Amino acid sequence: MDKNAIPKATLGRLPKYLQYLKNLSEDSPDTISAAALARGLSLGEVQVRKDLASVSGGGRPKVGYIKSELIQEIEDRLGCNSLTPAVLVGAGKLGRALLDYNGFEEYGVRIVAAFDCNDKLVRKEGGDSKDILPVSEIYDFCRDNSIRLGIITVGEGSAQSVCDMLVKSGIDAIWNFAPCRLVVPEGVLLKQENLALSLAYLNNQLHQ
Repeated sequence: MDKNAIPKATLGRLPKYLQYLKNLSEDSPDTISAAALARGLSLGEVQVRKDLASVSGGGRPKVGYIKSELIQEIEDRLGCNSLTPAVLVGAGKLGRALLDYNGFEEYGVRIVAAFDCNDKLVRKEGGDSKDILPVSEIYDFCRDNSIRLGIITVGEGSAQSVCDMLVKSGIDAIWNFAPCRLVVPEGVLLKQENLALSLAYLNNQLHQ
């Protein structure tokens, strides 16, 4: 089974399955069927079967899935047991919102620090708070912490230079929120996020 072949929609539902399974009472049966999961999450049974088939081959007719094994398989596929550390560049409102959001860990990613060129935004608090560091420290930080994933939340004018900086720091994958297309070397993954376009799509659907 190709681990990279999971559809985006399926990936978005996996944390729901995981949370549901973990919240079942200790005295519940050791197995669970796709039909039971579908009822519990108000999803279609066919959809649930397809989703689970992308992460597990352990379902048996009239028996279902062994809960503990299914939980482990979903966690492995999401990378919950081996979180990928990521850094963020641009600690404005959007950047700080992403930095303080813990939901990414359900998908196997943990933002460990942010960087910004504005000294007023720098904070080194330790503990549970994530540091915002001077952008000049990004090279050493990424190399010392084996960072391979970077997030860009700066303005359009500086996005490409930040992108180049991340690439030079050893980053292999970039999630870009700046409203522009970036140029990356061959072998570097790039995902463009256009918030305005997504909102425009929803607005258009309202008026259909």
